[in-house]
Amino acid sequence: MSSLFPALTGAPADRPALRFGDRSLTYGELGAACGALAARIGGAGRVAVWATPELETAVAVVAALEAGVAAVPLNPKSGEKELGHILSDSAPSAVLAAAGDELPAALGDLERIDVDVRAAGPRPDPQVSDEDPALVVYTSGTTGPPKGAVIPRRAITATLDALADAWQWTADDTLVHGLPLFHVHGLVLGILGPLRRGGSVRHLGRFGTQGVARELNDGATMVFGVPTMYHRIAEALPEEPELAKALGRARLLVSGSAALPVHDHERITAATGQRVVERYGMTETLMNTSVRADGEARAGTVGVPLPGVELRLVEEDGTPLTSYDGETVGEIQVRGANLFTEYLNRPDATTAAFTPDGWFRTGDMAVRDPDGYVRIVGRKATDLIKSGGYKIGAGEIENALLEHPGVREAAVTGEPDADLGERIVAWVVPEDPQSPPPAEELADHVARRLAPHKRPRVVHHLSALPRNDMGKIMKRALRHD
Repeated sequence: MSSLFPALTGAPADRPALRFGDRSLTYGELGAACGALAARIGGAGRVAVWATPELETAVAVVAALEAGVAAVPLNPKSGEKELGHILSDSAPSAVLAAAGDELPAALGDLERIDVDVRAAGPRPDPQVSDEDPALVVYTSGTTGPPKGAVIPRRAITATLDALADAWQWTADDTLVHGLPLFHVHGLVLGILGPLRRGGSVRHLGRFGTQGVARELNDGATMVFGVPTMYHRIAEALPEEPELAKALGRARLLVSGSAALPVHDHERITAATGQRVVERYGMTETLMNTSVRADGEARAGTVGVPLPGVELRLVEEDGTPLTSYDGETVGEIQVRGANLFTEYLNRPDATTAAFTPDGWFRTGDMAVRDPDGYVRIVGRKATDLIKSGGYKIGAGEIENALLEHPGVREAAVTGEPDADLGERIVAWVVPEDPQSPPPAEELADHVARRLAPHKRPRVVHHLSALPRNDMGKIMKRALRHD
């Protein structure tokens, strides 16, 4: 099959490909380094990659894909138990790492291959097919040990080419981001995406508003981030006029991995004139929908299905909704070339994840407008609240709470209620901890903006919300003793 990265040989050898801090590789250098490493790992079943935010991680993953070998990205912050599970489950034959990295004891029995980004070797030509595994990415494991989603080569090409269509993404684009490289967002979209287009990526190592401004002022055209990053940008804008000017120069600002609150959308647009584009995807599906660069950037929505992706909403019994009114909540199911193949060593979980006719059950709840725009209202397991006969998505209540001037952060859950079935519970980080907004005031605020039945019945004030590495709120950790 054709290469995932035609620019490794087709782009000018001196064109910038990757930059991490003050270290960089051109396409010529990247192709040579990947050729040398691919020759060392060719024929391996799977290789683990110690996925630090460094040049070596990008070279290791691209080399594995060039060699036709599946890469298993490892989170360097993983605990010993989680790391042990991933290694025993995926059984890699070696671990690829930067020469100076100190690896934990759990990796001690694996052959270690140090990645030399200045090595040179010819490009390999393995016999691979579209269905061959490209990556095994482990899910966050909120309901048990992480599951390894086997992502085939065709899913990567399908998603990246669909995003190129939606975002008008070309070789002329330079992407800046500071996302971790063991997730789909930072690795597939943030590293493999620019390389498939023949463009360039500048990784900040660690996200910071000054780094974003610097790179945009130096010619970067796109920014990828998660809501936590855009929230920091929105907070910094009043004090950093240069940041507002830099963001105003960007061609595209993209947020993903969780919903970006409407309040942050509005603050960024007001200061920069730019709309942040949201998209929706999962480890198992890569990308499903996006607001298009040439479409309406409707705050609070994740846009329309990408080319090649079928999307439907279904009732609790699996019956598809026959029309979309922007109000009726259903579970998202998707079908297309962007889907994973299986959960590694988990045929039971794989079977349960799909309908008999091949639709993947995402577990995400949404409403869809008549013109196709999708608005996520939360996870089926944690964000769908059934109260007083209504199905209520936590996400819209969280957005309403964030529009209150006294609320800095908010999360919404449901808890059992003898009368309502479930009552709505708000977890709020106040702007002023010494003077938090009263519960009744917040309930009235939500009722006025949405509907009376969507008001919180209980309000808890916190100093911070529990979040994971990608900035997602860990609602299972929100418990009131």
